[in-house]
Amino acid sequence: MPEILDIFNQDAFSAVSLTDSVNMVQNTYGRLNELHLFGNEPVMTTSVAINISHGVLNLLPTRPRGGPASLGAPERQKLEAFVIPHIPHDDSVLAVDVQNMLARAPSQGLESVLGMVNRKLITMRRKHAITLENLRVGAIKGVISDYDGTPLINLFDKFGITPKVVDFTFGTASTDVGSKCREVSGYIEDNLMGDTMTGVMALCSPSFFDRLVTHASVKEAYKYFVSTQNPLRNDLRKGFTFQNITFEEYRGSATKLNEDGTTTVQRFIPDGDARFFPLGTTETFANYWAPPDFVDEVNTAPGLLEVFVAPLERMKFGKGIDIHTESNPLPLCKRPSVLVRGFSSN
Repeated sequence: MPEILDIFNQDAFSAVSLTDSVNMVQNTYGRLNELHLFGNEPVMTTSVAINISHGVLNLLPTRPRGGPASLGAPERQKLEAFVIPHIPHDDSVLAVDVQNMLARAPSQGLESVLGMVNRKLITMRRKHAITLENLRVGAIKGVISDYDGTPLINLFDKFGITPKVVDFTFGTASTDVGSKCREVSGYIEDNLMGDTMTGVMALCSPSFFDRLVTHASVKEAYKYFVSTQNPLRNDLRKGFTFQNITFEEYRGSATKLNEDGTTTVQRFIPDGDARFFPLGTTETFANYWAPPDFVDEVNTAPGLLEVFVAPLERMKFGKGIDIHTESNPLPLCKRPSVLVRGFSSN
C-alpha cells in the first residue's frame, strides 16, 4: 500500500515553514523595492506615532567670554498617529482543483495537493508584493491610497504642507526645462530639514517621459547622454540623467476588478505626471511593519517578514484546504515637503 502524504503534518506545514516558503519567492515586482528607498522598521503595535518637529535654525550671536550664553527656544512639536494597513488575503485548494490535473514541468505524472498549494502561495505572495508597491508609490506621491484609489492617508494634510507642483509646459518650445529641473532640486534641498541626500529621482509616466526627451531644450542632451549605452541605439527609459535628476519611465500598474465584473488597468503614476523625490536619505522614508493578526504574534515585532501565512485549515468533510496570508505594511515619507509633482499644462 503506498504511503499517504499527511499535508496537515505541523512539522512540514507549520506557520513558520509556510511563511519561509512564501518568503523564498523573490519579490521581483516593484521599482521602489529595487531602489531600497524605504528602511524597514518593525513595530509591536498596529499603529505608529510620528513626532513632527518644526525646528528652526537660527544664527547664534557672539558673546564676551565669561558672559551669558544665548538660549535655545523649545521646538514646536506635534504628534500624529498613523494606523498601519492590514491586508489579509485568502485562497483555497479544492479536491476538484487537483483531481485529474497534470503536474507542471519538470515534474511528471498527476498533480499533487502540495504542488497546487505551493503555486497558490507563490501567486498570493506576488499579489502582496504589487500591493506593497502601490502603497510605496503612494508614499512618494504624498497620498497613500487603497486598491481602488480611495485615499487612506494624506501626508500633506497630516503635516500641514501645501504640495509643490511644477508645470514643465512641454508644449512651448521656448520652455527652459533645465530651469524647471533646478527649481525642483532646489526646493527639495531647501526642505530636507537636516537630512541628507545623494541625488534626485523622477518616476515618470510614459507620456511625461516621452515629452521630456523630445523637447527642444532636452533633445540634444538626450542624444549625447554620457552612458555606457548609446541613446541612438539603446532604450534609455530606465535612467536618463538631466540637470542631475535621474528621469525614469515608470509603467507600474495593476488590474482593478470593478463591481460589475469588468476590469480596468490602474497606473500607479497617473498619465502625464512625474513624481520627484530625494535618494540616499537616512530619515525621510520608512516602512513600518505591524505584527500579524495571529494570537501567537500579539504584541511582538514581526522582524523583516513581509508576508505571513497561517497554518493550513482543512475544509469540512475534507473537501479542500483553506489558505490565509496577510501583510501589515505602512510605508511613510516623514518629510512630505521633499515630494514634488511634475506635469505639463500644454
